Amino acid sequence: MTTGKPASLSIDVPWGTDAIRVTNISPHLPADSTDSHGEVVTAAGRANPSTWLPDTSWGAIARATTRPDALAVQIRPTADEPSGLLMIENVEGATLRSVVTRVLLSELFPGPQPRTGMEVSEVPDPQVHGIIHEGRPGAIVQYRYESLAHLRNHVWQTIHATLSLNSYATSILTRSVTRNLITHPVEIVFEDGTEAIHLLVVRDGITRLASAWAVLAGHGADPASVATLATEALLGSPSAAGTSTGPGLGQRLATSRAQWRQELREEFQDEMKGATPGLRAAQIAQSYVVPAQIAVGVEGHEGRVLSPEDIFDDAIRSVLASVHVEFKQWDAAAQNVEVVTRALKRIIQQGDPRWNTAELQAVYGLAVGRIPVAELPQLFGGNPAPPGTALWRAIYLVSALTRPDLLELLKDQAKAIKGGQRMSMKGFGELLGPIIDLPWRAKKKLVTKQARNAWNNGGVLSKDVTEGWTPQPTDDFTELIALAMNGDDDARRTLAVAGGVALIADKLLTRNVGSSLGAKKEKGGVPFRSDVNKVIEGLSRPTNELGLWTLALAANAFRSDDLPQNSVPKQSLTGKESTTSAEPPYVHFRADLDAPDRIARDANGVPIPLYEWDVVAASAPERAAQAVPQPLITGPVTVLVPATPSSDDETARADGDATTSGPTDEESVTTTDPVAEQGAEGALSTIPAQPHPAEGAPLPPSQRAATHREALHLGVQGARDALDHLHALEPEVGDHTPIVPVNQLDELHNLLVGILTDVENLRRRTVEARASEGDISECDDSEEMVLG
Repeated sequence: MTTGKPASLSIDVPWGTDAIRVTNISPHLPADSTDSHGEVVTAAGRANPSTWLPDTSWGAIARATTRPDALAVQIRPTADEPSGLLMIENVEGATLRSVVTRVLLSELFPGPQPRTGMEVSEVPDPQVHGIIHEGRPGAIVQYRYESLAHLRNHVWQTIHATLSLNSYATSILTRSVTRNLITHPVEIVFEDGTEAIHLLVVRDGITRLASAWAVLAGHGADPASVATLATEALLGSPSAAGTSTGPGLGQRLATSRAQWRQELREEFQDEMKGATPGLRAAQIAQSYVVPAQIAVGVEGHEGRVLSPEDIFDDAIRSVLASVHVEFKQWDAAAQNVEVVTRALKRIIQQGDPRWNTAELQAVYGLAVGRIPVAELPQLFGGNPAPPGTALWRAIYLVSALTRPDLLELLKDQAKAIKGGQRMSMKGFGELLGPIIDLPWRAKKKLVTKQARNAWNNGGVLSKDVTEGWTPQPTDDFTELIALAMNGDDDARRTLAVAGGVALIADKLLTRNVGSSLGAKKEKGGVPFRSDVNKVIEGLSRPTNELGLWTLALAANAFRSDDLPQNSVPKQSLTGKESTTSAEPPYVHFRADLDAPDRIARDANGVPIPLYEWDVVAASAPERAAQAVPQPLITGPVTVLVPATPSSDDETARADGDATTSGPTDEESVTTTDPVAEQGAEGALSTIPAQPHPAEGAPLPPSQRAATHREALHLGVQGARDALDHLHALEPEVGDHTPIVPVNQLDELHNLLVGILTDVENLRRRTVEARASEGDISECDDSEEMVLG
């Protein structure tokens, strides 16, 4: 018996250099839901006692699904099934209820998750807040963005970063997305006053989501092009979305997406009219719709004291962690953050009378970035209240999370989550590192790896710091030195953590290993080997005045938005100084107890930069005196200079991991002349136009050659400028993707080698021609070289 429904098609299409067998192409694309469909779904959701969502969220779900009628059947309660036909999932501390349906790709937004959130990113994740109704949690969270531009940039970054790591595009083109994406509704609010919007976000399956957009974009599209396509489809043009007239922002964006889908359906229908559909039809058909599991209800378990606004987000994170910590693992930093924050959440849920639940909730909010740094004074109060800075956030987090009883509970819960048998203090430091560096992770990207290695080596967790203490707020850390030397342990430990965090974050205290011994001071050398937490312990001894001043000066100088010049970051190939900041140069200086301001200066009165050698030596001056002495730095010290290879062509890595030949990854040599002031675009746009020949006569070849010579010169100069711009941007681009993908670098390399070969051959022929005419009597042997 036939139903009259056209059969699905299977065709072979080209995908790059390969032929792909695309299966089950539907001959039609689903139509958009109507307002009446939204009313039916909303009514069913209101009637279900196990779900609560705002009407706008039900509308977003109905708009996204291709079968709103079937969705309403799942949600609608019956006498036999008061909770409807919802999928039920028990996770730690809660029960989730979800619908399973098929949704439109262009109605799903990528949400933040630990894998992307713990990477170095130039666009920060939104703040996440739970939403409750009449004291009950809803299956919805609120994302707080700074502005609509912040949302656009975050969507672009997430798609771009995901595809830079992995892509399932070929698989999706073959058989579309086959596994459900874990999604839920969100309310998007904007700090600049822009109207809030409701939509669906994907919490698990972002690689599948991004890969579906890659299929739609085509084989030749790079991650940046795919990210731009997705952002424009989801959020329309910035000018149209930002207009203040007409319907609300959410409705304008929904209308924009509907218009985009209508154009795509028309393109698909035109492609399907032929005898055999082509590649474009396959791209659209396989990416237009994806399967999804949408959370619509949540219920906290009895006996759990987790606050209602945290129950849903914690339940979703439990689902993600069960996959990505135990099976398909995130990277170490993402796992560490997930482990320590879930361990803290478990302690909160236990309701231990030793701890104030509200205070633990505040510490949790600070740790995950939900509570901004600026709210630190209101959060902890006191007289005086702590300054609202990133460094003081780190101090209070370390103080709160290392109180002896809580520390042992956190370690026990972390072991249970990770499945380990024991956890040392170094293991706990490894968990803290990615939490502490959250405010400055992007700005100090070049040294993030070394800083986290230092936390893995104990960080600031000296024996003193883990015995319980109360931070002592101050605007000048040097005021704490006298107190620390007179027996005030709170002041001393505040100095230890503040200065230690600053030194670690700026790569002036690293995990030193054997190859650091004997290396030059300027190359990250140290006088002796010692664990990082042992160095902090030595610096913070009450009798070590030099160590306390070293800590205090480092804490006072610390900036969360920049790297100091003496942290040996990667420098410009051209030796040009950065002009992006109007502030004075950021440098840590060595302490000198004999100087009036305790800052060491050379014979000319120039402050001497601090190096890791000085930090380690100050932790144990007697031991350092027995080490091989370093040559004294005499004369003025200039910090902003391009690094050059040492005379023996060997340099030691600053973090002490290995000794390598030639410049390290923190060094570069000057390789070019100073660049012209105009940018690449300007260079290419100023190529002179060819003069108009009289009466249409062609220009003589020599005149045309002059024009092309100028074009060649400006084109090469423009390439030089573009490369310099890329080098300048590299420190700010997130860790998730290289500044230029390797395949593009390979193509550029081949192109440049070809240009260089042709230039050299032209030069050789010109020299030979002039020599044969008597202009040059001799040719140097080097001028006979032809590049291969």
